[in-house]
Amino acid sequence: MTLAFANAYEGVPSWETGRLQPVVERLLARGSIAGAVLDAGCGTGRAAVRVAADGHEVVGLDVAARALELARQLADSAHAAATFVVGDALELATAAGALAGPFDTVLDVGLFHVLQPADRRRYAESLASVVRPGGTALVVAWSDRNPFGYGPERVTRRAIRSAFGQPAGWRVESIEDEQLESRLGRGVVHAWLATVRRR
Repeated sequence: MTLAFANAYEGVPSWETGRLQPVVERLLARGSIAGAVLDAGCGTGRAAVRVAADGHEVVGLDVAARALELARQLADSAHAAATFVVGDALELATAAGALAGPFDTVLDVGLFHVLQPADRRRYAESLASVVRPGGTALVVAWSDRNPFGYGPERVTRRAIRSAFGQPAGWRVESIEDEQLESRLGRGVVHAWLATVRRR
């Protein structure tokens, strides 16, 4: 999967719209993003830069080095104090020093739904290793309300609850309807916004 994402940034991936995902502004406006923030699967850094501009300490993490080059350029042009780290979100405990956690909030806008079902619990456990007790993960994932065979993995509410259950160190507080913008033909797609709390 790492190679696939690295190769995707040789061009313009369908998830890179050139704009901030509107859900990030909504989360900031309602005060859902607090304290030190990990942007997991940050891509070219638009969310990380926007959240840093709001006064948060932000670390963006991605497996695609080319995406992080672009993220650093964006942060420099915006004079945003965001840090970007190449790393695997499934192995955060081994990168804890580079990440400068623990974190109060994880922002995941589009990473969960590219994981294989067998990796989702591992991902939740990995996040738990770098998030303070009481911290929050905000997971925005492609929904099963989208047509079958269109886009990435269609994620169910049950899949989110299963990954972020008590064994992984989390409690699911809510799963709401949301939207994601995309460069795919439909432009705007159905998503879930899950708010999960670190135990």
